[in-house]
Amino acid sequence: MIAQALAQANAPFINHLHETGDIDEHAACLREWGQRYDQLSAGTFDGTFEEFCFGNVQIFREQANQSIHESGMPWQGSLVVGVATSLDSNGWFCGENFTHDSIITLKGGEALDFRTPRRHELVAATIDINKLNDYALQVEHHDLGNELKNLGPIANSPEHAAKLRSFLVTVLASLRATPQMLAHEQIRKALEQSIYATILESIGSAPEPRQTPSSRARRIIVERARTLMHEHIDEPISVADLCIQLRVSRRTLQYSFQDVLGMNPVKFLRALRLNGVRRALKQADPQHDTVADIAAHWGFWHLSHFAADYREMFAELPSDTLRRARDPALLLPPPAR
Repeated sequence: MIAQALAQANAPFINHLHETGDIDEHAACLREWGQRYDQLSAGTFDGTFEEFCFGNVQIFREQANQSIHESGMPWQGSLVVGVATSLDSNGWFCGENFTHDSIITLKGGEALDFRTPRRHELVAATIDINKLNDYALQVEHHDLGNELKNLGPIANSPEHAAKLRSFLVTVLASLRATPQMLAHEQIRKALEQSIYATILESIGSAPEPRQTPSSRARRIIVERARTLMHEHIDEPISVADLCIQLRVSRRTLQYSFQDVLGMNPVKFLRALRLNGVRRALKQADPQHDTVADIAAHWGFWHLSHFAADYREMFAELPSDTLRRARDPALLLPPPAR
C-alpha cells in the first residue's frame, strides 16, 4: 500500500509533519489505516503527527495530550511495530497492559483497539510483512513464518524496547533534519534494511545455531565478499547484500571476517565507504556538491555519526576535505597529530 501511495505521488518518498487541534484531524494523518479516534479525557486536544514513507516502509511518530481510544486496521500484508517514547501512565493495547517497556505489534487485517494514556508519544514502523520474512530468510537464514503467525499484540522487554525506541527516534531525527536524504536510493535501501534488522532483533527469536564453517571456508567467504565489495564499490553494497549474494547468513559472515581479518564485516565495509567518501570529496565541485549529498550517495544516513567516524578515520572533518578541494593549494595532507 505504501508503494502504491508513492507511485500515486510520483515521488521516491513522502514526509509530513502536522500540528493538530482536532481529534478527527489527528486520526486522518496516518495514511492507509482508516482510523477512528475518540477522545476519552476532557479538555482541548493538542497533537503532533510526523510521517515518512519510502520503499516498503512507513515510519511515524504521534503525540497527544488527551487519552484516546484508537480503532482501525493497518493495510493487508503489513506489520506494525511500535514503542512509547513517553507516557504519563499505562494504557491498554488489544486487551493487554501497555507500558513504557512494551513493544506493540499488529498485523494487517487485525483490528486496532488501543486506549492510550492521557499524555503520550509513540514511534512506530509499518512494513511489508513478506519483505521482512524475505530479509530474514536471505540475511539471517531464519524463517519467521510460524513466529509471525503466533505473534502477540504486546511483548514486554525493557532491553529490546529501549533499542527499538533509540533506533526509531534516531531515524526520525535524522530524516527530520535532512529529509532530502531520502531522494537517494542508497539511503532508502540502507534505512529499509536497518529497519528490518532492528525489528527482527525486537520481535524475532534467534535462529538455531548452525555448524561453524571451516577455516578454509571462512577464508573463501571473506575473499568472495571482498571481491563483491570492490566490484560494487560505487553503489555501495551493504552487509545484507553480501549475505544475499554469497548465500550465507549474517552470523556466518561475521564469524568469517572476525576469524580472517580480525574485524567484523560492518566495520570493514564502513572503512571502505569512508574511503570512498573521501575520494569523492577530494574530487568534488565545492560550488555544487555538499558533504551531505556525497555521504548519502555512500549510504550514510546519520550525518553526525558519519562525521564522527570520518574524523576518527582521517583526523579531519569531511567539510575540511571538501574545503581543500575548493583551493588546490590546500590539497597537501593535513599535519600529523
